[in-house]
Amino acid sequence: MTSTRTAVPLLDLQAQYRPIRDELLAAVIRVCDSQQFILGPEVEALEGELANYLGVEHAIGVSSGTDALLAAMMALGIGPGDEVITSTYSFFATAGCVTRLGATPRLVDIDPSTYNLVPDAVRAAVSPRTKAIIPVHLFGLCAEMDPLLSISKETGIPIIEDACQAIGATDRGRGAGTMGTVGCFSFFPTKNLGAFGEGGLVTTNDADLAREVRLVRDHGAESRYYHRRVGGNFRLQAIQAAILRVKLPHLAKWTAMRRDNAMRYRDLFARLIPGSTVMLPVEPEGKVHIYNQFVVRVPRRDKVRAFLTDHGIGTAIYYPVPFHEQECFASLGHRHGDFPEAEAAAASTLALPIYGGLTLEQQESVVQTLAEAIAGSV
Repeated sequence: MTSTRTAVPLLDLQAQYRPIRDELLAAVIRVCDSQQFILGPEVEALEGELANYLGVEHAIGVSSGTDALLAAMMALGIGPGDEVITSTYSFFATAGCVTRLGATPRLVDIDPSTYNLVPDAVRAAVSPRTKAIIPVHLFGLCAEMDPLLSISKETGIPIIEDACQAIGATDRGRGAGTMGTVGCFSFFPTKNLGAFGEGGLVTTNDADLAREVRLVRDHGAESRYYHRRVGGNFRLQAIQAAILRVKLPHLAKWTAMRRDNAMRYRDLFARLIPGSTVMLPVEPEGKVHIYNQFVVRVPRRDKVRAFLTDHGIGTAIYYPVPFHEQECFASLGHRHGDFPEAEAAAASTLALPIYGGLTLEQQESVVQTLAEAIAGSV
């Protein structure tokens, strides 16, 4: 198969920025004129708007998605001697924050179709040392929460939802980051709702836990220079909050555009590569996928990716090395083969462009070029 190729970047932030440029610049100027740059009215307003959007009692702005996870764990008192059950296949912060607090990640394997952790494996991993369970709503698809919530109810172990890639995703009508004890979100620029730098959010319906998170994000201070506990500098910048306030009303539309693009990819694969060996993302009944990434599985992934790169198609690998094979987690004692589904995903997954501004021509170029790669051009 040959085609007239159109170069397609993995992500084009300009496509989102240009239509709302004036609003964004006005928000930045508003903060500059106020000369209040850390926390303050802009952050408080964003917290209220996000709490309303997500349907939670408390939303606490923090400095990044990583710091959201860290603050949530600190607020729950996780520390040395504790274990935290989570997936071995995620962005590094999920397990890295556990280790930073002196606790031990108790890793479990993933479902090969959803890439989310397996609830039965979580149940088997529970021990007297388990202090929390962290399901990751990977790539924008909610984990299977009902069995995890049952485990939490039976054992009293809190659930920290890593919803850093999943704002707006739902599981049977319940929003990512709102079902467990606490939820964590990222506003990294590439996210569906992205800041102009770093930013994050912690959500909870527990007033006492919200109070602890607010303490933790500002060095544990109840008032300036009076510290009830040791915390960190996890404060959200006012400029980032102002930018996110401009973007938030557009989020539903942007999510719908990504979902439309995902549907169009499915149609294009069926039409242009019928019977293809490419495994497309799944969207189980009762769930709404927000496609922070559109991740496929392909044979000879690295060669296919090199072909796509050579022909102007942007891609990414999320994630090439599971946690149990990372050098920094060697002390956990795992070996290759311990988590075969995660290892298989790490060797075969490839993220394709999915941002809202994609055109039909661009998506056709992606699929046609991928078809050529798989057909033997590599």
